[in-house]
Amino acid sequence: MLETLMLSRIQFATNISFHILFPTITIALGWMLVFFKLRFNRTQDAVWLDLYYFWVKIFALTFALGVVSGITMSFQFGTNWPGFMERVGNVAGPLLGYEVMTAFFMEATFLGVMLFGRDRVADWVHTLATVLVAVGTSLSAFWILVLNSWMHTPAGYEVIDGIVHVTSWKEVIFNPSLPYRLAHTMLASGLTASFLIAGISAYQYLKKPDHRVAKKGLKVSILAAAGLIPVQIFVGDLHGLNTLEHQPEKIAAMEGVWETQTGAPLLLFAVPDEDSRSNTLEVGIPKLASLILTHDLNGELVGLNDFDDHPPVSPLFYGFRIMVGMGVLMLLVASYGAVKIVRKRELPRPYLYGLVAMTFSGWVATLAGWYVTEIGRQPWLVNGVLRTSEAVTTVPSSHVMISLTLYLVVYAVLLVAYIRTLFYLARKAINVENTSAAQPAKEAIA
Repeated sequence: MLETLMLSRIQFATNISFHILFPTITIALGWMLVFFKLRFNRTQDAVWLDLYYFWVKIFALTFALGVVSGITMSFQFGTNWPGFMERVGNVAGPLLGYEVMTAFFMEATFLGVMLFGRDRVADWVHTLATVLVAVGTSLSAFWILVLNSWMHTPAGYEVIDGIVHVTSWKEVIFNPSLPYRLAHTMLASGLTASFLIAGISAYQYLKKPDHRVAKKGLKVSILAAAGLIPVQIFVGDLHGLNTLEHQPEKIAAMEGVWETQTGAPLLLFAVPDEDSRSNTLEVGIPKLASLILTHDLNGELVGLNDFDDHPPVSPLFYGFRIMVGMGVLMLLVASYGAVKIVRKRELPRPYLYGLVAMTFSGWVATLAGWYVTEIGRQPWLVNGVLRTSEAVTTVPSSHVMISLTLYLVVYAVLLVAYIRTLFYLARKAINVENTSAAQPAKEAIA
């Protein structure tokens, strides 16, 4: 049986992998709902209202699963990682408290008005409730990412008798990696929500080509994705430069650089071997890694062999390429669709089937990127301050294995049920008479 440390890491990874699927949708979907509602208020076109009401149901379902899985995950700070709160609780505790007070309460309070209040409150109050829920989801992400970023690039603290104390909350909150990590995550959420809407809308359109809500959803989501991806590429480059400055060992693992070298190639594929501390089957583009990371063809990248501690190489190397590969695919798919829409051309059926297949592509990219980020911090829990091995529980590994197995079973069932429910709601929406059903349109998706 695996040791307690590794099992606890796998269990936390399982929990956070399941949890992150839902906030990465709701963060951006909340703002999509604001857009749908404002468009209805401005145009009085009932299609926008139908679009709002369909996606607010999915938002509520996704929000509920995110809350439940988040609570479960937080318990593990005490059960699996007691050393974390003992050593850095002076930082983590208040930040998690701010997340609950300023974000969760706001979301939970006004979500009810969003769902059930349109006929009971003034329209402007209902719109305001939608805006406040979107603000709440973003604030929630902000506080969580403050803590996560501080764990990667700690600042504004001092250590007294092994306990971390805050010396500057400004430096803690606005630590060096926060702006890049926050922007990168928010944009990732935007892309995840855009492809979710595009995939579900394509599914509806394939079943009922005259469904105006599906047409509108396709247009908005594809154009949103096409606009967000170039920005995400730019922000991703800035985030990489920030990581190179503060966590160069992570970059070395991502790029598979073992020896310090100038003019390092960008490896499109390789098989890292930690035993021989080298790569086999390398396929790369000469000097491109140095150009991207240092903006100099002959720039120097420090190799893994020059670090006393460095993260495991294979998960970072492959995870980074999965994230980038999915991003490139998203760019091509969204750009093609956007060109068709701008030119007022019909979207081909094979393309629509492709969108359905990519409904959850944002999850793939998000999880790959998250693994690169979090595994890349190892062997540290708080970089340079607290090692992962110093925070783990003393509970026997057999106990952790039991809870891990239960988590895996429950999460698998919930995930299948969630996905099936989304497509059930999509089918139901095109078969039920709604406010725009009486307004058929023959126009192409444009």
